[in-house]
Amino acid sequence: MFLDGNGRIGRLLIAYILHHDKLLSQPLLYLSLYFKQHKAEYYHLLDLIRTEGDWEAWLDFFLEGVELIASNAVETAKRLLSLFQQDEQKITTIGRSVSTALWVFRVLCERPLVTLNQVSEATGLSFPAVSKGIRQLEELHIVREITGQQRNRVFAYHQYLSILSEGTEL
Repeated sequence: MFLDGNGRIGRLLIAYILHHDKLLSQPLLYLSLYFKQHKAEYYHLLDLIRTEGDWEAWLDFFLEGVELIASNAVETAKRLLSLFQQDEQKITTIGRSVSTALWVFRVLCERPLVTLNQVSEATGLSFPAVSKGIRQLEELHIVREITGQQRNRVFAYHQYLSILSEGTEL
C-alpha cells in the first residue's frame, strides 16, 4: 500500500494484464502521463464509479488514453528511426574513419546516455578509438558531453533524448 493511494499499482496491473492477454507484446504502455495530463477528468470519472457505478465513462476515458499513448509511441518510434537514418547519413560523410564512428553511433541508438568505457565494452573497440569516434559525433552535433568533467564523462545523444521527453513536461 502507498500513502497516496493504489493508483500506481493499478496502472502497473493494467499494463501487465494487457501484456498477459497478448494485447501488448511488452508491458510498456505508460498511461500515468495521460492520467496526470487529464487529472481532473480522471478523478471525476473515478468518483462517478464510486457514487453512481458508472464504469462505462471511465472505460471510455481509459481506452481513449490507451489509443492516444499507443499512437504517440508509434509516432515517436517513426521519428527516432528517421533521426537515426539522417544522422547515419551525416556520419558517412566523414571519410576514412566512418566505421568507428558508426560503431559508436549504433551504441548510442540503443543507449542515448553513455560513457566511453560503456561504448568500448559494447563495441570491443579500444578506448582511444571510441574517444575518436565520439569526437567525430560531437563535431557532427550528434552527441554532446554533459558532465563538463575531464574524466568519467557522459555523452548524450541529445536529439534522441529530446524526442523521448517531448510532452512529458507538466
